[in-house]
Amino acid sequence: MHAKLKQRRGMLVPGAASALAALIIEDLGFEAVYLTGAGATNSFLGLPDLGFITLTEIAQHTAAIREVVNIPVLVDAETGFGNALNVRHCVRVLERAGADAIQIEDQVMPKKCGHFSGKSIVRPEEMAGKIKAAVDARDSNDFLIIARTDAVQVEGFEPAIERVQQYIEAGADVTFVEAPEGVEEIRKIPQRLSVPQVINIVVGGKTPVLAQDELAKMGFGLVLYANVALQGAVAGMQAALKQLKTNGRMDETAAVVASFAERQRLVKKAFFDELDGKYAGDK
Repeated sequence: MHAKLKQRRGMLVPGAASALAALIIEDLGFEAVYLTGAGATNSFLGLPDLGFITLTEIAQHTAAIREVVNIPVLVDAETGFGNALNVRHCVRVLERAGADAIQIEDQVMPKKCGHFSGKSIVRPEEMAGKIKAAVDARDSNDFLIIARTDAVQVEGFEPAIERVQQYIEAGADVTFVEAPEGVEEIRKIPQRLSVPQVINIVVGGKTPVLAQDELAKMGFGLVLYANVALQGAVAGMQAALKQLKTNGRMDETAAVVASFAERQRLVKKAFFDELDGKYAGDK
């Protein structure tokens, strides 16, 4: 994973809020999947991204996704769920659950979505301590620590860059400047920082939407669309359910639903049928 990010070719990575979404992402040929904390909070709890999700729940989602996909799994670990000692525990739990990388951010706990207003951030020294704890806690050097700063909205662009430089010195493998609001700011991020960079494109968020090839030319390692699958799913569910409510019936000829067969293909029912036959014995 690290080798791919070092190529700085703007690897396009969608977010998944469930194992089914991760299956679809892998099935469509994406190279990695990102477990989104916001998406899991919205989908699993029906709540906004305001720090409600727990490490236990994130670990459960991580393990479920790891069980069904072979591509790398990047996990949104929020603030690390506490101080440096909590981060140490978080890394150990999520690495063993099957994560290939985790992202931790420098917001005060409980955090807010990176594209919400009113965020608060910890001292950079505190975040650097968390990163050091994360680096020390991992079993494998292939397990990546992604350090995110939300300082652009709180302190400005230059302080955010200075923070990220401290996080790199603390051992972060990849960094992530959240919610830049201008193209020139976006362009400067990979130019100013020595490790691969994540750019997060939120549909309807604060950051301008630029094409993947343009972001790759700028030098970004990873182009993240953390919740486009979730937003698409919401629109799809609304369309299907509105049609059902209007017509009072629904069958496979409706363009707004996947077929029964396609649903079973995605979850590999044929494979489990084979296993059932293999282990059933004589009847």
